[in-house]
Amino acid sequence: MPPLPFRHIAVEGPIGVGKTSLVNLLAKRFRGTKILEDVDNPFLAEFYKDKRGAAFRCQLFFLLSRYDQQRTIGQRDLFTELILADYSFPKDKIFAYMTLEDSELMIYNRLYEMLRESVPKPDLVIYLQASLDTLTKRVKKRGRAYEKSISPQYLQELSEAYSHYFYRYDETPLLVVNTNEIDFVNTPEHFDQLIEQIANAKKGTQYYVPLGS
Repeated sequence: MPPLPFRHIAVEGPIGVGKTSLVNLLAKRFRGTKILEDVDNPFLAEFYKDKRGAAFRCQLFFLLSRYDQQRTIGQRDLFTELILADYSFPKDKIFAYMTLEDSELMIYNRLYEMLRESVPKPDLVIYLQASLDTLTKRVKKRGRAYEKSISPQYLQELSEAYSHYFYRYDETPLLVVNTNEIDFVNTPEHFDQLIEQIANAKKGTQYYVPLGS
C-alpha cells in the first residue's frame, strides 16, 4: 500500500470514540510514530467526582502535559517520519470551556495563547463522531476505573462541544468520520475503506458517512 500523503495526522473526537485505536492501527499499517495522550493525570479522579477546584487543577495539568508532548513533534523529522497523534492541541480548550469558571478561564486563556504559538499544526485532522449511545457503550466496554463516574449528560455535552468546535474549523484539512456503523478495529474491510478516505482527503472539510450510518 502506498504511503499516506501526510506526515502529521491528528485524530480527534469525544471520549470513547476510538481515537487511540485508529492511531494504533494506522501506525502499524504505515510504520508511523505514535504520539498518545498521557491520560495519567493525578487530578482526573477528583474531577470526575466533582471536587471543588479539581477542574482547574486537572485542566492546567493536561495543558502543560499536552504542550510538552506537542513540542516533541516539532523536533521530529517530518520529511521521513509519519507522526500519528490521538489528539490535537486545541482539544484542551474544548474541555476548558466546558469545565472552568469565568475567572479560571481568564487565567487559562492567557497561558494557552502563550503556549499555542510554538505548537505545530497537523497536516490533517480526522474528527471521529458517534452517537451518545455508541459512545456510552464504548466507554463502558473499555472499563477504565476513573471513567465509571462519567455521566451520559457529560458525554452528550462533550460531543456537542466537539461538534460546535469543528463546525467552524478551518486551520487544517479536516476529515469528519461518522463511526456509528463501522468497526475499523475488528473489520479489516472497514479499516481499508477508511484508509482510502484518509489518503484522498483534500483541503477544506470532507465528510465520510459509511453506508448504514
